[in-house]
Amino acid sequence: MKIIGAAVGNDVHIGGLLNFLRLAEEAGHRTICLGVAVPLEALLEAARREKADAIAVSYRLSPESGSNLFGQLKELIPEYGLQDKVFLFGGTPPVAEIARKAGIFQKVFSGLEPLEELRSFLSGEEFQSKGTIPPQNLVERIDYFAPYPLIRHHFGLPDLEETIKGVREISQAGIVDIISLGPDQNAQESFFRPEEMDHSLDGAGGVPLRKEEDLSRIFQESRCGNYPLLRCYAGTRDLLRWAEMTVRLINNAFGAVPIFWYSELDGRSKRPLREAISENLQVMRWYGERKIPLEINDPHQWSLRYAPDGVAIADAFLGAFLARELGVNVYVQQYMFNTPPETTAVNDLGKMLAQKELISTLEGPDFRIVHMVRAGLAHFSPDPDIAKGQLAASTAISLELKPQILHVVGYCEGDHAVTPRELIESVKIARGVLRNLLEGSPSLSLDPRVIKRKEELLEDANSLLEAIRSLGKGRENPLLDVEVLAQVVESGIFDAPHLRGRPCARGEVSVSTQDGSCRSFDQEKGKPLSEKERLQKLGF
Repeated sequence: MKIIGAAVGNDVHIGGLLNFLRLAEEAGHRTICLGVAVPLEALLEAARREKADAIAVSYRLSPESGSNLFGQLKELIPEYGLQDKVFLFGGTPPVAEIARKAGIFQKVFSGLEPLEELRSFLSGEEFQSKGTIPPQNLVERIDYFAPYPLIRHHFGLPDLEETIKGVREISQAGIVDIISLGPDQNAQESFFRPEEMDHSLDGAGGVPLRKEEDLSRIFQESRCGNYPLLRCYAGTRDLLRWAEMTVRLINNAFGAVPIFWYSELDGRSKRPLREAISENLQVMRWYGERKIPLEINDPHQWSLRYAPDGVAIADAFLGAFLARELGVNVYVQQYMFNTPPETTAVNDLGKMLAQKELISTLEGPDFRIVHMVRAGLAHFSPDPDIAKGQLAASTAISLELKPQILHVVGYCEGDHAVTPRELIESVKIARGVLRNLLEGSPSLSLDPRVIKRKEELLEDANSLLEAIRSLGKGRENPLLDVEVLAQVVESGIFDAPHLRGRPCARGEVSVSTQDGSCRSFDQEKGKPLSEKERLQKLGF
């Protein structure tokens, strides 16, 4: 298309128009800019002379004067024979609101739109406001919006009706691609066994889902705005029934299954460790057989309990390996930054780059890895203004991993569960970071300190994986063996200080976070240990 544009009337602001025309050129269109303070007649005459397909009108002054201009424009368009042309408008939100009511413009931009909406429109993809629903499949939606990552946010209030209402509000805002429903702990553990629930705890940790109809209602309320994908946290018991139900009722965008957790290890269910591992592997295979994307939400559980960083890296590889071996073809790898909260940016980035490099060795034609980054909830200050800065900083650092999904965490989560308004605000903060840094930011990954920490952690992780293989020496596939996996925890290969007192774990490892990393530490000698040295003390 040939697009001609101008700032009209007495408006001398042209930055927004030039940016729009630049994006149009990137999308393959030809553009002409007439400049500032251009009379309407001059713009229309140039459009007729140049045989333009579209006319872009910019005006950023008062709504009242804008209303007068739009009235004049409406009368002039037929005089110049341009009724069949596409008229576009860009201006401030108040003027844009008047422009929408004028009935002239096929598309109105106020500067509040995500950048990908402009790109989508200019690429010929009719965006949601034009009637097209974005893809309802995770991979297709990722490819549709690339290079911009999909935005994910979790949501679940202690009141079901407020959650349903909130899902609609979030969907209509059109800025979240994946809403992750968070059921309360009663639902996660006892949805299929309601007689076991303690109803005095209803709403603790999320939305009190109690019947299938609750999920169906939530799904229906999300069918508006940008039609976000939905997903739901896995149950901590009856995981296979949860998987089947969420795929059937909300078209679960991707599953999330642990290896070791939701068991006697963390107390979120009473499943014995071996039983939990066996059931978790069974559910992984179920997703693999149906070619539904899957996340193994395990590594950050270790870091939340102050396990040495190398344990989280080795566990990430283990999860990806299990998923591939059990038939999963699209694997979602989550990287939780700021965990533990003492972690510095240098160590955080080294840790996540090591994780990404190690699991990427498993990628192939039949095993695609989707990288998803997020801020760690525990590091957010209860002070909302400080927390907003922390959210932006964590988002900026995490973009070094070039993620396909950005899992935004509400800035208020250090104080209370996020409301729809706070969720939307948090996403806008993250989108602001994307707008400034996604294309052309300097690479923090080249910092020598980051590279040094990455290499240390790769060595630690490989030492841990070798110890696991030694446990299953002589077995056909030790990393898939339930008994071997159980012994990984029981022997202390994977260990964390916060597991002290748990029936199936040692909880004996000492760690230090003094330098902003989480390292094994020899209390007697007062110095850090590599994982190889720690394993030698355990007899490996």
